[in-house]
Amino acid sequence: MDKLYIVVPCYNEEEVLPETVSRLTHKLEALISAGTVATDSRMLLVDDGSKDRTWQMIEDFHRENPLVQGLKLARNRGHQNALLAGLMTAKDHADVSISMDADLQDDIEAVDDFLRAYYDGCDIVYGVRNNRDTDTGFKRSTAQAFYKLMTFLGADTVYNHADYRLMSRRALEGLAQFKEVNLFLRGIVPMVGYKTATVEYKRGERFAGESKYPLTKMLNFALDGVTSLSVRPIRFITLLGFLLAAAGCVWALVLLILFLLGRPISGATVAVMSIWTACGLQLLATGVIGEYLGKIYLETKQRPRFIIETYLGDEGM
Repeated sequence: MDKLYIVVPCYNEEEVLPETVSRLTHKLEALISAGTVATDSRMLLVDDGSKDRTWQMIEDFHRENPLVQGLKLARNRGHQNALLAGLMTAKDHADVSISMDADLQDDIEAVDDFLRAYYDGCDIVYGVRNNRDTDTGFKRSTAQAFYKLMTFLGADTVYNHADYRLMSRRALEGLAQFKEVNLFLRGIVPMVGYKTATVEYKRGERFAGESKYPLTKMLNFALDGVTSLSVRPIRFITLLGFLLAAAGCVWALVLLILFLLGRPISGATVAVMSIWTACGLQLLATGVIGEYLGKIYLETKQRPRFIIETYLGDEGM
């Protein structure tokens, strides 16, 4: 039997946390009783600089429930960094880890299928949504567009997979070798390699509280994913520059021929449109290049991706 850690990033989750701990406790006790995982398996709740009572509740759960461990980051670092902090901590104590969000939208019962695939020899198991019935039409269409865009840009992501996944210790050791500050785990984890599997599950609605991913955060997350994993946008800009230059030359040639043939040329409107189009494309190109330069700037600083303030583990750990 291998030791399992369930890693749960938390940010302002005081409304849902009691139910999350209750359900995960029941699941861990069932797995331990069935002999599926070791008796010292745990859930690791990672507080990402919450502003509510999340950390105080984690401390209380840790005192009352031997299955609960806590990890407090020194400040808010974002979901991906909080998740990485939990996984890197679990790597040092567990044989296998499963990451999931605290909002209970991920089906906890899918953990059994994750572990079956793990014991069959898979180092990474992805939880994949079998439908998006609980999403609004806007969110469903934008999510599908995002995955298709990532594939088009050459990023190796798993369709309809978020951060509900199982990783073995050696897979986490492989993940630890990726040192970039700009994290997009959905694209980085497939780069680790090893044998993988997928488990489909039905994603439910959030149990309580508000979503921590409003539209603005989703757009920033998507932009980070594109610019962290692919250089194709810059290549597209280069190609677009060549096409515009070629089109400009052809247009100039056409105007010259018309002039030589004595045709009247009134190109004021066309000229204005061309100028605005060119200016817009230049600003777009500058913005994309700026995104990459900003990420290079952050990478060269080699700042820590997270700083752990407190770790509530078992005694002696």
